[in-house]
Amino acid sequence: MIESLRSFDLSALQWVLAVICGMFVGVAKTGIGGMGTLVVPILAAIFGGKPSAGLLLPMLSMGDVFGVSYYHRHADWRHICRLLPWAVAGIMIGLFVGHIVSDTQFKHIIGTIILLSIPLMVWEERRGENLRIPNTWWFSAITGLVGGFATMIGNAAGPIMALYLLSTRLPKNSFIGTGAWFFMIVNLIKIPLHVFVWGTITLRTFSFDVAMLPAIGFGAVLGVLVVRRIPERPYRVLVIIMTVIAAAKLFF
Repeated sequence: MIESLRSFDLSALQWVLAVICGMFVGVAKTGIGGMGTLVVPILAAIFGGKPSAGLLLPMLSMGDVFGVSYYHRHADWRHICRLLPWAVAGIMIGLFVGHIVSDTQFKHIIGTIILLSIPLMVWEERRGENLRIPNTWWFSAITGLVGGFATMIGNAAGPIMALYLLSTRLPKNSFIGTGAWFFMIVNLIKIPLHVFVWGTITLRTFSFDVAMLPAIGFGAVLGVLVVRRIPERPYRVLVIIMTVIAAAKLFF
């Protein structure tokens, strides 16, 4: 395993950034979802676009275990069942488009979509409980397709899922629990595609992911502690702020 880690030939600064990314993954899975997307551009800068997607996926799956373990009782399965079929369709589209569109181009597209959605998210917060989102199949279909597409190309569906969950006005714990279960299922579906189709997950890359496990676990505990100390409304505002930051990072 040590030899595999040495083969990445990273500088001290790059290792520090990688460990921070591991912590952010843990925090994102148990607390502040926007932090997960912040990891995407950092790892892409270190390892490259598509390789970083395969490297990050097992880290996210490890984080999913922490998130589901703590919030498994709070999931709203109605929303998961509505989104999942469309997300799988989006993943399949992303699998093929990934061979055509560069990672940089796709990140710009996703970043544009997210930034365009921010005014709607702010409007939702200002309207409060009086807001009623469309309870139709096309709302879930669009969210699922775009989210599935984004998560396959760059593991960047966090802000899109946050938009959907914020729109449903779920309580804080249900917000996190529903997202945790949804992404665990989606990420498990993606792993074989990265292994057998794109070839971006190998024993070598997996050794790196295992090395990041302590950082992910520490971040998961930190996320739980942070969420306990954030009231409901400030928590939603914090998610919106993190989503804006994550979207802006996709352009750099």
